[in-house]
Amino acid sequence: MNCGWLGGIALSLTFAGSAMAEPTYTRLTYDDLNGWAADDHQAALDVFRNTCRDMRELEWEVVCDFLATDPEPRNFFEKFFTPVLIEDGDPMLFTGYFEPELPGSRVRGDAYQHPIYAVPDDLVSGQPYYTRREIDEDQRLAGRGLELAWLTDPVDLFFLQVQGSGRIRLPDGSMMRVGYGGKNGRNYSSVGMALVARGIFEPHQVSAAVIRNWVRQNRREGRALLWENESYVFFREVSEVPAELGPLGAMNRSITQHRSIAVDPAFVTLGSPVWIEKEGAEPINRLMVAQDTGSAIKGAQRADIFFGTGDDAGRAAGRIKDGGRMVVLMPSAMAHRLVVAQR
Repeated sequence: MNCGWLGGIALSLTFAGSAMAEPTYTRLTYDDLNGWAADDHQAALDVFRNTCRDMRELEWEVVCDFLATDPEPRNFFEKFFTPVLIEDGDPMLFTGYFEPELPGSRVRGDAYQHPIYAVPDDLVSGQPYYTRREIDEDQRLAGRGLELAWLTDPVDLFFLQVQGSGRIRLPDGSMMRVGYGGKNGRNYSSVGMALVARGIFEPHQVSAAVIRNWVRQNRREGRALLWENESYVFFREVSEVPAELGPLGAMNRSITQHRSIAVDPAFVTLGSPVWIEKEGAEPINRLMVAQDTGSAIKGAQRADIFFGTGDDAGRAAGRIKDGGRMVVLMPSAMAHRLVVAQR
């Protein structure tokens, strides 16, 4: 999903932290994890099993091979993994993301005027490509046959890109799914932060709904605001993913509502079990799996929680901007090596 970016992938309300310091690794015990014994370890194991087969390092292969014995879930995690708190000097920030469901059409016409583009054949990964404004206003990609579908609202298109995947409800009632295909090599810029910098909102007021409403009510300024985020996401059709499964994450496997998170892979190996202790109005103590990434998800203590599909999931995800901590469960040999190496 790449929250997409994959993420979804965090919402545009995310704000920059301080420059990241060298990470530190602190070994914990399971008694240190708040609520560990009360969690549904079987649910977490089922999600972990879905992507474990794709992890290639030797320590992970040994652990994943043991899944064939159908182990008792809690004992499996406690026997093979060591909890490690990774920190880089910035405080923990949890946000949420979701899979939008939007009205659209495979052909242009009537209200369907805003294209979802496939990956251009002249895009080179890691190199700057056309900006959001050049693609949107100057229509640099028009007429090249890259249109996967057409949406009714440019703000819907922008937030589809922020989330990194979505379901398109076609006029005949059928569904089309799109997933992250690539991006234009331009830096991500938070439009939420831009609104705060202009004095339009205070940081605590900014949410996805607030941004959406402001852009729609201030059409010319709103369009220019979206252009400030030069990063642009291209998609691919993934309608073969069954409707009952979640969208594809960065590991190209379906992610799971309330059990999958997006992380910074510079600090957390994709596929790792991760214990989260989210504070806020609705605290969460739960074992999740790091199966996604996102352009705005940077740092050792930074995560985006996947809330599911549709408007209800979107509203729930949009309310999340909380502190807490995140503890990575590492194969014990790997954890020992990292902790010893920093001494």
